[in-house]
Amino acid sequence: MQSSHDVTMGNAPPSIPSATTTGGDTEPKYGGFSRFEIELEFVQSLANPFYLNDLASQKLLSDPAFVAYLAYLQYWTRPPYLKYLTYPGPTLKHLELLQQEKFRQDIISPELAQILAAEGVKASVEWHKDR
Repeated sequence: MQSSHDVTMGNAPPSIPSATTTGGDTEPKYGGFSRFEIELEFVQSLANPFYLNDLASQKLLSDPAFVAYLAYLQYWTRPPYLKYLTYPGPTLKHLELLQQEKFRQDIISPELAQILAAEGVKASVEWHKDR
């Protein structure tokens, strides 16, 4: 599958596929997936701090075009897109942190990735205890 950052982004967020979409859908496909599906998968991957560490180790977080793409992905923080996120807490937290240059530099540290992972586990445990 083509990676999400290889997809040409437009100025507007992708259209949300409707349940009534037919085979005559005119939205372009990238490896069989819509732009909405690709961007959803990518933005949700940002919930994983070890993936963020990997992006930093590949020097993507210092690439101005990739940083611009991360800024563009802010549309996921608003309805109607927000409701499609499986793990909105860590996804949105990390998307927000990625807007900061210092965080994009610091996440190269495996120790920071481990701290974020531990915080995520703790938050999940606390959330389940309160239910």
